[in-house]
Amino acid sequence: MASLDHDPIPSSTLTIRFQDCDPFNHLNNGRYVDYFLNAREDHLLEHYGLDIYRIARETGQCWVVSTSQVAYLRPAFTMEKVVIETQLIAWSSKHVSVEMRMWDAQKSTLKSLCWMSFVHFDLRTNKVREHDDNYIALFKQVHRPVTETSFEQRVAALKRA
Repeated sequence: MASLDHDPIPSSTLTIRFQDCDPFNHLNNGRYVDYFLNAREDHLLEHYGLDIYRIARETGQCWVVSTSQVAYLRPAFTMEKVVIETQLIAWSSKHVSVEMRMWDAQKSTLKSLCWMSFVHFDLRTNKVREHDDNYIALFKQVHRPVTETSFEQRVAALKRA
């Protein structure tokens, strides 16, 4: 695993596309998860050197979404530039939890918050698998927990900030 940049909170700027929006030019609720996942996949590759698709092909190991929670706080509009930040907020021997935040381009207005948990999975055995030592070492470097213990508390804290 070649590590390029161990930024614990990577971010990227994306454009909200027409085909992802509803008739009111708002990003469709179901598409927020796609934007969050696409950003996280890019962050894993660009910042941590983790090509999750190559890893799955070569080792049979992958991460599968086990839970997700999304708060829709402000609409994202067609062709609007948004900034998505992702960070590892918790991990265990078989799981990781990631917080993903969608901001306006100036990072002054939080549009959406997502907590997503993933289970480490072996496609060859069809069973949950413990993380290898190299993943644990990476998790220890980039782990940035949040103080809130529930999603609702986190949403409230970010709304106050």
